[in-house]
Parts: sequence; C-alpha cells; structure tokens
Amino acid sequence: MDINGKLYKKFLERNAAYSQQHGSVGMKKQHSKGKLTARERLMLLFDSDTFNEIDAFTKTSPSESNFGKVVNAYGDGVIIGHGKISGRPAFAYSQDFTIMGGSLGSVHAKKIAKIQDMALKMGAPMIGIIDSGGARIQEGVASLAGYAGIFRRNVISSGVIPQISVIMGPAAGGAVYSPSITDFVFMTNKTSYMFVTGPNVVKEVLNEDVSFDELGGAEVHMKKSGVAHFVYEDEENTLLGVKKLLSYLPSNNMENPPTAEVYEEKLEPESALLEIVPDDPNKPYDIKDVIKHIVDRDTFFEISENYAQNIVVGFARLHGRTLGILANQPKVLAGTLDINSSVKGARFIRYCDSFNIPLLTLEDVPGFLPGLDQEHNGIIRHGAKLLYAYADATIPKITVILRKSYGGAYCVMNSKNLGGDFNFAWPTAEIAVMGPEGAVSILYRKELIESDDPVKLKKELAKRYRDEIANPYVADEKGYIDEVIDPALTRKKLISAFEALENKHVNSPARKHGNIPL
Repeated sequence: MDINGKLYKKFLERNAAYSQQHGSVGMKKQHSKGKLTARERLMLLFDSDTFNEIDAFTKTSPSESNFGKVVNAYGDGVIIGHGKISGRPAFAYSQDFTIMGGSLGSVHAKKIAKIQDMALKMGAPMIGIIDSGGARIQEGVASLAGYAGIFRRNVISSGVIPQISVIMGPAAGGAVYSPSITDFVFMTNKTSYMFVTGPNVVKEVLNEDVSFDELGGAEVHMKKSGVAHFVYEDEENTLLGVKKLLSYLPSNNMENPPTAEVYEEKLEPESALLEIVPDDPNKPYDIKDVIKHIVDRDTFFEISENYAQNIVVGFARLHGRTLGILANQPKVLAGTLDINSSVKGARFIRYCDSFNIPLLTLEDVPGFLPGLDQEHNGIIRHGAKLLYAYADATIPKITVILRKSYGGAYCVMNSKNLGGDFNFAWPTAEIAVMGPEGAVSILYRKELIESDDPVKLKKELAKRYRDEIANPYVADEKGYIDEVIDPALTRKKLISAFEALENKHVNSPARKHGNIPL
C-alpha cells in the first residue's frame, strides 16, 4: 500500500504541475488581450465533460544548439484531444500562446499530426484552434519539417473529413498555410491576424509602416482577400459559429448531412415570392429575401458574407434536410459574375460535392463583368473554375432561373446541358444570348441608324425580342428547362424535386483526377 501510495502521490504531483503551467499568470495575459486560454476554448467548443486530452505530458524537444530561449514545458504549447460537439465525435488541437508564443517545434508538430491522423482514421471533423507566432526559430529545419507534415495531412484529409481552422490570435509565416487548405476559416475581430510576413518584415523590406490589422486583420481577410469565411466579434461567438457550421455537415464523405426535426407543415403557396422580383428587369432586389421564403425558417447560414457579395453562398435546411445554396445577388454589380465571385462559387460547389450536400442554384445573372481589369486578371480562367465545378459535381443539382440568364453565364450556372438535374424558371425569366437591348442593337443596327426615332424603335424591337426569344417558354418548349413554375410554389416544387433525387447515382469515367483551371 505504501508503494502504491507513493506512486499515486507522484501521479497527483505531476497533474498538479501541469495544471499550474496553465495557471493564473498565463490566463491573465490572455484575458487582458480579450482572448481565452487554449483550454477554455476547447471547453467552450466541446460538449460539457466530453473532451479528453491526449499527450498532455510530452516535453519540448531539446534544441540542438543553445541559441535562443527554450521553455521545457509539458505539452509543448499545444493541447490535443477528442470529444463530442452537439453529441457527435470530433477531434481538435488548440495552440497555447502562453508557451513560447504557441510556436511550432518538432514535438508540437508531431502532436498535431497525431490528432489529424486520428480524425481521419475515425472519420470525424478536425478543428484547429490557432494562436501561434509561427515556426520555432530555435529548432530550425525541424520546425519547418513539422509544418510540411501537417500540410500533407490537410491535403490527404481534404474531401474526406471536414477541416475547420479557427484563428484566435496570430497565424504568421508557415502557420497560415494549414488554414488556407482547410475547408473553412473562422477569425475573431481585433484579436486574430493572418499574414505570411509580419509588419516588421514589411517595414524592413519595403520601408512601409503597416499595423497588424491593416496587414492581416479579420476585416481584411473578410472583405478583401476572402481568406476568412466567418468573422465574429468575440471568441465565444466564434466558437458558437463553429458549432453551428458543424450542425450542417456530415462527419465524413461516406455519410449524408445531418437532418433536423421537421414539424408538420402545410405547403401552402408562399405569396410573398410573387412580390420580390421587380417588373423592371433593370431594378435590383435582395436575393436573400427569396432564400428566406424558400428554406426552413431561420436556417440560412451564409458563408463569406462580406466577400464577393455579387454571389451568395451558404447552407440551409429544406424540409429538415441540409442543402447548399448558390445565388446571384442582383443588388451588387447587378449580379454579374466576376473573378472573385466565380472562385468563391466554385470552391463552395466543390465542398458540397465532396460531402454529399445537394445544391440549389438561384439564378439572376446578366453575364460576366466586362472590363480591362477583369480580362487582364484572368476572368476566362477563373470563370472556367465555376463552370468546371458545376459540370464535375455529381450531387443533386437544381437551378431556378428567377430573372436574367444571358450568354455564357446561362451555360455556367448549372444549365441543363451542363448537368443540371432539374431546371426550373419563373415566368419573369429572360433566357437568351444577351439582353434584349444589346441584341437589337446588333441585329437592327442599320435600321436604328436610319430611323427617325431610334429610341422608340429600339424599345419596340426590344419588347418583340423579349416576347419572341428572351422568355422562359421558348426554353421550356425546347426542353432546356423542365418547367416554368409559379414562384409561390417554389418551396413545394423543390422539396419534391430533391426527394426525387435522393438516390441519384453517377458513373464517372475512370481517372486519377481532372485538371481544374487553377
């Protein structure tokens, strides 16, 4: 008993030493910056009393030289483990900025790689909470090799399990590349940053003064770079956002998305949908008003809300079932497709396709955004990404054309010949090579020049073009859309159509992978 008592005492002393390491001093430092500790973040993310830490007592790898300061700490600045989020298994790591700035050394990297391997093996989501100054300089190439191993696992797990990065402090240098190849990136305003080279390097190399926020703050990545998909004002709400996102996603690519309980509902006509699209085809409206009246109440969860706002993407539920929504936004750039919106849409489609999430497209697009800037920066190549993503996706795909559907944009936006399963149109739809005004300007150029009243003639010709060519009934009669539907019955039609596609199966040609125009 005495021997057992001594052994148990040693066990308790070891645990106490570990607890003290994460004690009040480090906690105060984090809290003073408006940040939570690494452990507090995990406790908020996981269901109560379900998180199990592993490798808590691993020690920092001894440096091959005595250059710089090395803290011989338990855990080496990262907590890893598993538990349940909303009752479903998940794996996570959380970097501890109070231990050597959360820098990544060889032991730190091995721990992250270990939990990545476990998540992949178990087919469960992997969440990385990042608060790190980057590679640990004292360990040199060993630190860089550690990052490479993490990146490789990110790529292997891509499309197999959901991977979510939560930036809750700095993510500098090599630390930014793992988040960039995960599926979704969360940031917290004013306390999280991402940059390859920090303000000091920018000052030294370019002699430019720039703040952390200006260089790589949450607002920059939310609005300008598009790196961040979700931004919240504090860490508590950021972690709640992660939990909400996971509620829409399957645990792995072999499962279907989770469903929500459906309360008995009468599928009455949604008359509000009759009032949203203006009679004037050039007048804008908010596509989110349409989405709101189609999906289950309060279930639309938008992604990258403040980036490339001419396209809207996000998850929602329709009759309790998860689906992805991609929609043109007429109130921003008239809903045209440009470089950023094409890439944003393509990435979202490929995510949905990876994880068996059916896709609804709401279309109102006058074409691709014209201009030197767009052409010189590769709108052809980037627009082709959206086209490729739609054509390559094998999930159930339904399109509803609300108003404009012109030219190449008609083809790209999940048209019937590109692989749309069901293609519907509202009576307000205009489907043509180009808009009526542009078409008659080309077709009747000579007549307009010679006319005594070209404005009146152009108006008359445009009306005739709209009546005879640019309307949904021509496409309906030729089989390019399946049905012109009553807008008020859109929700009912979509529920029925997605149910019909439940057992969709596609045999694709054998290949290693396609060559998307990156």
